Amino acid sequence: MKVLLCARACAPNKGSESGVGWNWAVELALLGHEVWVLTRARNKPEIEEYLKINPVGENLRFAYYDLPWWSPQWKNNKKPRFIYLHYILWQIGAYRFARKLHSRIGFDLAHHVTWVSVRLPSFMGNLGIPFIFGPVAGGERSPWPLRSGYSWRGWLIDLLRDIVNLFVKIDPVINRTFNQAQYIYVTSEQTKKLIPKRYWSKTHIQLAIGLREKPPPKTVNMNSDSKKSKKPFAILYVGRFLYWKGIHLGLTVFSDFLKAYPDSQLTLVGGGPDEAYLKRMAGQLKITENVSWIPWVNQSELSVLYSSSDIFLFPSLHDSGGMVVLEAMSHGLPVVCLDLGGPSVIVNDTCGRMINTGGRNKSEVITALSKALQELAENKELLKSLRAGALERINIFDWSVIVNRLYSKIKI
Repeated sequence: MKVLLCARACAPNKGSESGVGWNWAVELALLGHEVWVLTRARNKPEIEEYLKINPVGENLRFAYYDLPWWSPQWKNNKKPRFIYLHYILWQIGAYRFARKLHSRIGFDLAHHVTWVSVRLPSFMGNLGIPFIFGPVAGGERSPWPLRSGYSWRGWLIDLLRDIVNLFVKIDPVINRTFNQAQYIYVTSEQTKKLIPKRYWSKTHIQLAIGLREKPPPKTVNMNSDSKKSKKPFAILYVGRFLYWKGIHLGLTVFSDFLKAYPDSQLTLVGGGPDEAYLKRMAGQLKITENVSWIPWVNQSELSVLYSSSDIFLFPSLHDSGGMVVLEAMSHGLPVVCLDLGGPSVIVNDTCGRMINTGGRNKSEVITALSKALQELAENKELLKSLRAGALERINIFDWSVIVNRLYSKIKI
């Protein structure tokens, strides 16, 4: 098929939105589709430089569009003040650009992939050809009981997020996007619930992210046994230090876990605005000596941390994806998480423990998380089985598998 892929954010060797756009483009081309990627002109130098050294093939082409000089623009890599207005204006202009391109190329399908937001429209459905919207995210939300422990800033931001999400069902512009799409893909059940029920028959759950490369076998954790080696039981968290990442829950859970396993260690890798607040919390819980705070490290150093840990604790409250969860599993590291957002799609009982939050208060969720950690710490055979399960399950989240699975179901 001739596919027009609308990926405002798209660049090689990057994570987040840019990585999503790039990987969907490359994998579609490798599947044999003739792919035209419509992206921002500011991405052109990076894309062309990469393709000189790493050619993908003739199936992958790029068309570049940006707003006129007078519009709000990025300066010194800083976002414009009115970022969402800029996005909408870009989408309108990109549609007009795509219409001219379509008259010349004759696309079979239009597919919007970035931004990955259910709250923001795409106008590619106006081209009059089959249209796919997503995977998109944004409906993930923190349960009210688990917001206890937020900073005041976290409370305010999540409240505003909840209010904005209320408008998705009634916003006529985004509903036009839903109506025009033959297929809608969302990253979680929570995001599906934001979409009006009349569109649920064509709405499917699919992560927007995948894993590009698996770690070499020597870095895979299959033989770690804290009891035999006398090393402390090692729990790892990787990610930003933000209120909605649930680290405040993780610290409390670890404090409880230490009562049974006093020599255990919790390592937190990352950084963010809540770091000072979380360190104070660790002090108040009297667990400072058992907690290590490591700034962001490169991938090879991170690989060592994954492979030397026993459990990956990821209590995030509204993560739409969870790339670090995929990375941990690719190293044979069992995951303990909540049934919220992307991790709820990734993790099952073969590779970790997913804690149900429905109808539970904060204390009950913390108790359940602590029991899950203790179960794995006490049962080494179970832990070994989950390591093998993680390595098995990660195969379905390979980028090529994800893209092929989605497109194999499309009928136009």
